[in-house]
Amino acid sequence: MIYIYAAILCGYLVLWMVSWREEGKGPFWRMASYFVRRGQTRRKKTGRKHSWQQEIYRRQLGNKLKTLQPGLAVQAQVKNYYASQYRALLLIGFVGTVLCLGIWIAAHSSPLLQEGSYLQRNPYGAGDVPVALKAQVEGNEEELFEYIVEERKYTAEEAEKLYTKAVRILPGVIQGQNQSLEDVRTHLDLITELEGYPFTISWESDDYSVINTDGTVDNETLKEGVNVALTAHFQYEEWDWDYQMFVRVNPMVYTKQELLRQKIEQLLHLQEERTGSKENMILPVQVGSLPITWKEVIEDSSGYLLLLILAAAACLYWTRGRELDRQLENRRQQLMMDYPEIVNKLALYMGAGMTIRNAFFKMGEDYKRQQKSSKRYAYEEILMTCYELQSGRSEKEAYDHFGKRCQVQAYRKLSTLLSQNLRKGSNDLLKILRQEADNAFAERKSLAKKLGEEAGTKLLLPMMMMLCIVMVIIMIPAYFSFMIQ
Repeated sequence: MIYIYAAILCGYLVLWMVSWREEGKGPFWRMASYFVRRGQTRRKKTGRKHSWQQEIYRRQLGNKLKTLQPGLAVQAQVKNYYASQYRALLLIGFVGTVLCLGIWIAAHSSPLLQEGSYLQRNPYGAGDVPVALKAQVEGNEEELFEYIVEERKYTAEEAEKLYTKAVRILPGVIQGQNQSLEDVRTHLDLITELEGYPFTISWESDDYSVINTDGTVDNETLKEGVNVALTAHFQYEEWDWDYQMFVRVNPMVYTKQELLRQKIEQLLHLQEERTGSKENMILPVQVGSLPITWKEVIEDSSGYLLLLILAAAACLYWTRGRELDRQLENRRQQLMMDYPEIVNKLALYMGAGMTIRNAFFKMGEDYKRQQKSSKRYAYEEILMTCYELQSGRSEKEAYDHFGKRCQVQAYRKLSTLLSQNLRKGSNDLLKILRQEADNAFAERKSLAKKLGEEAGTKLLLPMMMMLCIVMVIIMIPAYFSFMIQ
């Protein structure tokens, strides 16, 4: 593969050298311009033209580019378009080749197999390393082996030297915040592993009431210092060593504030014992000669609740705003769905001899009888138009208001037809309404199809989640049954 990568990069080098005179903002743009120019020159020399499919595509591409940027020449825009496409391909090819070359170098720079028969182990602490090996025996097929090369282990002499170094630095590591092991007043750091060393360490104490194996020191009740013997057990593979050290644990030294706190705690316990049978507990009023002022610490979470309420209010405000937009969109869709039915009813009633006014009243009365089932925005607007007509408003104004309130282009068109019929008079209104009804039904089919596609898209994510859950339910029992076997 290295030869393929090298050949590709050499090709880029040659292309860069032959295209450096081309116009462009960078090497890849100049290379792309070189390709475009060479293609045009070759077609001019040979007299070869584009196929009719390519010619149609180029014309469509030119029209689109001209629509976006009408101030530029179409030919120049098409040339720049192809140059940008070639530039992207060249850039991706170059970056991909460089990455592949880097991966190849990284994979072959540190092989585990040395001189055909040696496997390089990792040093201690670096972990085991997997290796894939092929074994070829003369006269037989190759065999593939997946093998784990364990990290290097120390010899007995090396482990002994490491133990000697470890015990030298161990006292300084476990002393923690104490000045030294001869003056221990706080907890020790009894580690189980020492960084840089392969040993596992466990601890024993000859006085667990003073020093425990986890390093805790109990010296609050000590009156004088106590010597405690700590034994560290070092273990590595089949070898182990014991190292004993003596620790001087001294009584705890308290600050003035800590002593004051202890005195107050003692007074509280004393008062609890004295007043345990009474209804009220009397708090101590002074410690020594100093008065004590008590205040209750009340855990008030109202501030967090206020922040939660404000956040909920903000979320509610945002969701209500979106809900209003959603309702407006639903209203628009409902108006469009009801439009064919309304136009068809108008044509039907007018064909039966009704006037437009009576047709509106008829649709309004029918809707009021069925209003309990569901609310329809289009018929609500028809009712509003009927109320205007009953209040004495002219038909033209009522129909104009009807179209404006609906805020949908189809209803504005309908109100315009009705108003023009009142103003000018038209014998073709019934024919126009029937034609409009046919067109509206076709648009309604298209809208229903679009809504169905949107619903299918919304269901895609839940379906994918259900598929993932089903796969997990099937695969986990199968995996555990395989592991048990």
